[in-house]
Amino acid sequence: MTLKQYFRNIWDGMRSLAAGMRRTGYYFFHHKEIITQEYPDVPPRLAERFRGEVVMPHNENNEHRCTGCTACELACPNGTIKIITKYEITPDGKKKKALDKFIYHLELCTMCNLCIIACPTDAIKMSQAFEHSVFDRSQLIKILNKPGSRLMEGVE
Repeated sequence: MTLKQYFRNIWDGMRSLAAGMRRTGYYFFHHKEIITQEYPDVPPRLAERFRGEVVMPHNENNEHRCTGCTACELACPNGTIKIITKYEITPDGKKKKALDKFIYHLELCTMCNLCIIACPTDAIKMSQAFEHSVFDRSQLIKILNKPGSRLMEGVE
């Protein structure tokens, strides 16, 4: 490196620093624009497309739309979802596969949304929850179907 290049690098660095300081100085003297959010006093404004965690909505009768097809489990790139199924006897005497447990490992989830896209019955969706800090990692393993829940009528 020549002496000329050395001083040219110093000059470029000083110019870059001045540009950044000019922006900082502008915000320091012009208090009209608020560029920070006062979390936790004020809830943050999250984008509608924000992906927080996978949830399984249930209606007022504790019914869900998950048939236990395992499409979401197969679509997940890192094994975040584990579907445990069981066989129930229908009123006409046939065996039918049903959801027993929908296990979701939040600590492994990359929030890629592939499971939501793969679900043929729209049984799961991404929520706006973003506070996932816990002291015990076992609290990040969630059972998404509520106890005693069953499949909605008309969902196949």
